[in-house]
Amino acid sequence: MKYVSTRGQAPNLGFCDSVLAGLASDGGLYLPDEWPRLTSRDIASLANRPYRDVAFEIISRFVDGEISDTALNSIIGGAYSCFRHPSVAPLAELEPGLFALELFHGPTLAFKDIAMQVLARVMDHILAQRGQRATIIGATSGDTGSAAIEAFRGRENTDIFILHPKGRVSPVQRRQMTTVLDENVHNIAVEGSFDDCQNLVKALFLDEAFRDDVHLSGVNSINWGRIVAQIVYYFTAATALGAPHRKVSFTVPTGNFGDVFAGYSAHQMGLPIEKLVIATNSNDILRRTFQTGTYQIDGVVSTQSPSMDIEISSNFERLLFESAQRDAGAVRAMMDSLQQSGGFEIARGTMKNLTRHFSVGSANEAETTQSIADTLAGSQYLADPHSAVGLHVARRQKKISAPMVALATAHPVKFAKAVRSACGIEPDLPDWLSDLHERTERCDVLAIDTRALQEYIRARIRA
Repeated sequence: MKYVSTRGQAPNLGFCDSVLAGLASDGGLYLPDEWPRLTSRDIASLANRPYRDVAFEIISRFVDGEISDTALNSIIGGAYSCFRHPSVAPLAELEPGLFALELFHGPTLAFKDIAMQVLARVMDHILAQRGQRATIIGATSGDTGSAAIEAFRGRENTDIFILHPKGRVSPVQRRQMTTVLDENVHNIAVEGSFDDCQNLVKALFLDEAFRDDVHLSGVNSINWGRIVAQIVYYFTAATALGAPHRKVSFTVPTGNFGDVFAGYSAHQMGLPIEKLVIATNSNDILRRTFQTGTYQIDGVVSTQSPSMDIEISSNFERLLFESAQRDAGAVRAMMDSLQQSGGFEIARGTMKNLTRHFSVGSANEAETTQSIADTLAGSQYLADPHSAVGLHVARRQKKISAPMVALATAHPVKFAKAVRSACGIEPDLPDWLSDLHERTERCDVLAIDTRALQEYIRARIRA
């Protein structure tokens, strides 16, 4: 299996090289040249199996033999040994036909752990096999950074640099990053928004000389290795609810679009999904795009669900590529327009393909707060603000007959202030994190300056 860039001007790569590259050299994102397909019998055989077994069945199809089965099984087993629920991603029934898929049982209490624990081990394995080192760079609106740092901390073959928007992540999110003091971990608070952080990361990848000099690699959801690992829980949830013999729908709180694109990937592999529902908060550029056919930036506002405070949803480019029937030229034109004028028009045929599998809804701040309170009152279930956005949108879907699974993406303690304000309950840190607020922090503050960031990294890398 080869991986192709959404912009069509980068070399096709194998799985290992695409994972190490992160972003394609032409600025595009990698996708498999064709989707592996599972038969109904294949899907049915996944029911009631341990999560790690299902993960191997899915991920191995994308690895395509580049990592031995023995090594891949070891990687997956190690990744999920640190999760604190035997099912890894259990389902909780909230009301008839509505389920929460709990993705927060990993070491940093957020869904990013599920993919990041795999990605770190995959990258470490590849680098060790090749006798190489890498410099990991990532931007975070909260959860990606802590999950990446936890997964890569202390690893001999990588140095990791994580950018977060100063003052725009929750205290728990910040401390889960800044209290990790391993030598290979570097936290950077950027005086700007998440989109500013993400643009800095993209600028580093587009500087070919710098990228090659420091052996740059990325761990944001632009990295195909992240998406691959996220596909797995769509299969485990759907088979638990009767797939392939009946369809299942999913509602996904969405920021950078990677999580919901993993659902699309599962569908392309043969999973019978009736509808994928995109749930946005007040930063609802995707809702507006699906309504108007125009993707237009108009500014990010801070909300109680900060991991969704994003306007440039990087993985949406992957869906545009698919929906434009893999026309890389059309994607390049849209991405050039986005960079030059802050928006682009989507062709009618592409829009028709976009809306075939997806619908979209949003929850403003008041609706998010009410969703937390209503879910607690009606189901005795405490949801964080991101999960509450998904639940609000899920409950308002019409003409969907299949069971609805809303992705619960974070533990409520990560956003304790918002939860307390909504329902009066103060969620507690688990025992193994109870001293988080007393731990020493280490973090540097940088302006939105690509050259300053490059100098900062050069001064600290071991690659």
